[in-house]
Amino acid sequence: MSLIVHKYGGTSVGSVERIKAVAEKIVAKHRAGDKIVVAVSAMSGETNRLIGLAKAIHEEPNLREMDVLVSTGEQVTIALLCMALEAAGVSARSYTGSQVRILTDDAHGKARIKEIDSHRIHSDLDAGRVVVVAGFQGADDAGNITTLGRGGSDTTAVALAAALKADECQIYTDVDGVYTTDPRVVADARRLDKITFEEMLEMASQGSKILQIRSVEFAGKYNVPLRVMSSFEDGPGTLISLEDDDQMEKPVVSGIAFNRDEAKLTIRGIPDQPGVAYKVLGAISEANIEIDVIVQNVAKDNSATITFTVHRNDLARASKLLEQIAADLGAEEVASDDRIVKVSIVGVGMRSHAGVAATMFEALAAEGINIQLITTSEIKITVVIEERYLELAVRSLHSAFGLEQ
Repeated sequence: MSLIVHKYGGTSVGSVERIKAVAEKIVAKHRAGDKIVVAVSAMSGETNRLIGLAKAIHEEPNLREMDVLVSTGEQVTIALLCMALEAAGVSARSYTGSQVRILTDDAHGKARIKEIDSHRIHSDLDAGRVVVVAGFQGADDAGNITTLGRGGSDTTAVALAAALKADECQIYTDVDGVYTTDPRVVADARRLDKITFEEMLEMASQGSKILQIRSVEFAGKYNVPLRVMSSFEDGPGTLISLEDDDQMEKPVVSGIAFNRDEAKLTIRGIPDQPGVAYKVLGAISEANIEIDVIVQNVAKDNSATITFTVHRNDLARASKLLEQIAADLGAEEVASDDRIVKVSIVGVGMRSHAGVAATMFEALAAEGINIQLITTSEIKITVVIEERYLELAVRSLHSAFGLEQ
């Protein structure tokens, strides 16, 4: 008998028919002998509908009340799914995050899980019930409802699996696994049987939208085997787990990720002296704007140029701040570009193979694609290029590293 945590996203429970189909899948697993805990999202579109209602009342709603509001979407789903399970003859019980006692900090809208009380869930499982838990939510020490941010149901599922010491956490979604790249861009992209936590974390951080980054971090920290599977068709999916000896013999590059939501900012002609980088980037970070790729160059006249990337939605705010910083530092120029993208190759095999960067750069050069910025880690190489070359770059790299094989 295995203890398995299932997670179903909004599209998987997007209608009464879909909820019934999910119930059938759970019933089959339960009757095969597995103990099942399910984390679910709100029905597709429901969270956006609730946010729209709030915005119609107040342009900047109170964050505590927003959490009270948007958490109701999952409450609807858990009740309907339990009804569907009961109708199929399987005893089930639903819990909101606060009822389970998923304890979080008090950062409304982006709370982090501190601990989970698993006693109530274990009691229900021992009684033969399926337990259905609302994803995306919890409660702080004062009992206030909190939410974990968009995609937080993934994190709920992984945290439940860790707390329950589950054998596996299965993330059911509208794709049947993790692919070498987006099949909409490369028709012969291949589903991976296996990928490491490190690789998945890099893929997620560089633009792959299959899993929330925090859920992958959580799974890696607590060594929770994750499996990405399709809600709509049977199949083995993709297992995400720790690196093993066999994995080191796998292909050098496992996948290609990309992110269209990028913008680039450059400040030129600033003093090359200690503390200047902090004055530039510190002010941007303090405004809660995330910075990704950073490059600093020094000219012969001892002036420096700093270039960095931000999310495209943050470009206007970041540009305004950078203009103020430039005035304070006596900079020559501030420039911005919102027509760039990031493309990354990812693979644990890169640790033990030379020439990976050269292969990447050769493939891009052969297509006449200019590289604007480069950043690397042990298992990733990321380049910033013009947006118009995105699909060409991904296809050429996919072929250069033989990922279709």
